[in-house]
Amino acid sequence: MKNIAVIGAGTMGNGIAHVFAMNGYQVALVDLNQQALDKALVTIGKNLDRMINKEKISEADKSNTLGNIQTYTDMAAGVKTADLVVEAATENPDIKKSIFKTLDQHSPSSAILATNTSSISITQIAAVTQRPEKVIGMHFMNPVPVMKLVEVIRGYATSDEVTRIIMDLSKGIGKVPVEVNDYPGFVANRILMPMINEAIITLFEGVAGVEEIDTVMKLGMAHPMGPLQLADFIGLDVCLSILNVLYEGFGNPKYAPCPLLVNMVTAGKLGRKSGEGFYDYSGGGKELVVAKSFL
Repeated sequence: MKNIAVIGAGTMGNGIAHVFAMNGYQVALVDLNQQALDKALVTIGKNLDRMINKEKISEADKSNTLGNIQTYTDMAAGVKTADLVVEAATENPDIKKSIFKTLDQHSPSSAILATNTSSISITQIAAVTQRPEKVIGMHFMNPVPVMKLVEVIRGYATSDEVTRIIMDLSKGIGKVPVEVNDYPGFVANRILMPMINEAIITLFEGVAGVEEIDTVMKLGMAHPMGPLQLADFIGLDVCLSILNVLYEGFGNPKYAPCPLLVNMVTAGKLGRKSGEGFYDYSGGGKELVVAKSFL
């Protein structure tokens, strides 16, 4: 396996491309938007510079990594020689199914098709292809170059051989893969999102403020960041989307998104990426300031 195509040049896509390219793979980074591709290459370059400053890699390593990445705005051209395709587009079932139909048509019949989805059914995505046994989940964590975990999610039809290949491949790029089965939220988000939602409910009901809730979880539970800060980092729209997948998938009211979360997303307060969520990031986010009084 030498050629990797990554679909989507956003935060997750450029991170996935970075990791594969740094490990010697030829990477085709595909996005419909040329500006997104240009921005992704700048981001990868800056992240490599940080690694140079920390003496983790050399200038030659940076040059080789960037040299291993080619960009495409034409999906068919980008995947035509791929051994593995990793889709990292918007967390929307219809968009992902449409992409996988196209991937199935234009990528080699031997290619494995993976999705970086954090919650959407692998089985549903695989069903739109003619190769469901070759469709699998590779859920990387953000930021991809730093975080070790990859959730490897088997769809109903995913073969043992494809699962073994992806588990071995993940280890080969310095990750720690964990094999899980295809149920809403998998493992990471099935556990994480109810905790974040409960933190928002705790705020919504006036039990405590933003800083107080995050401080309890950081100092009391040894979490590196509090759940409300983490929600901002993930994106409140992404949190809402995943909670809706859990709620619809299980039909259990315990997964129902908090009305405060729904209102904030509706108002465009999406967290760090929009400049405001539970915290205000207008100053660059170096100093956390609670965005407003929620009590």
